[in-house]
Amino acid sequence: MVYCSSVNKIEIMALSKNQIAQRIAQELQDRYYVNLGIGIPTLVANYVPENIDIVLQSENGLLGMGPFPTKEDVDADMINAGKQTITTLDGSAIFNSAESFAMIRGQHIDLTVLGAMEVAQNGDIANWKIPGKMVKGMGGAMDLVASAKNIIVAMMHTNRKGESKLLKACTLPLTGIQCVTKVVTDLAVLEVVAEGFKLIERAPGVSVEEIQGKTEGNLIVEGEILEMKF
Repeated sequence: MVYCSSVNKIEIMALSKNQIAQRIAQELQDRYYVNLGIGIPTLVANYVPENIDIVLQSENGLLGMGPFPTKEDVDADMINAGKQTITTLDGSAIFNSAESFAMIRGQHIDLTVLGAMEVAQNGDIANWKIPGKMVKGMGGAMDLVASAKNIIVAMMHTNRKGESKLLKACTLPLTGIQCVTKVVTDLAVLEVVAEGFKLIERAPGVSVEEIQGKTEGNLIVEGEILEMKF
């Protein structure tokens, strides 16, 4: 069943950014090498399941990143690509960014989690520039979307105006083409398939109709859609 809907304003109880990150952490698998983008994706490091062994990679030159530090453990010289202070795990390695990008371009990263301004129903992503506004730069996103085996987007379902960020086609400059595999928002978990956004799970207390009303792109609903579990 395919829904194609316009945006409307519905008041919805949505997930927090930390809950989005917690749900994405359930996608991690043992022995994965994972790159976490700036914003919500960085929070995933705080929710890595205890029963798996993964390695977090940062494009500024770190392999083996740990969770965010407590106030007592902050080291101003130890930062991720977003200039946030971080911790390292036993056995971690620090090196230059050229070697880090060689890992990315060599397709050694199993999963990349990125934030986005827009995602299209065909898997296109726009996450680095809004025309007319100053930006720091695209960072490593274009290399990551061109090289990663699996790309999950973490973002809010709508922008500050209440307009859908899951679109038929992106309106902002693209970062990558047909590369996103899954999207986790404050309302839902969606898989990108040939026909559009396939609804996999919904946030607790959020109805399928509410998600439909906030999704501009084709929303595919098959069978019963269960609530996310944490």
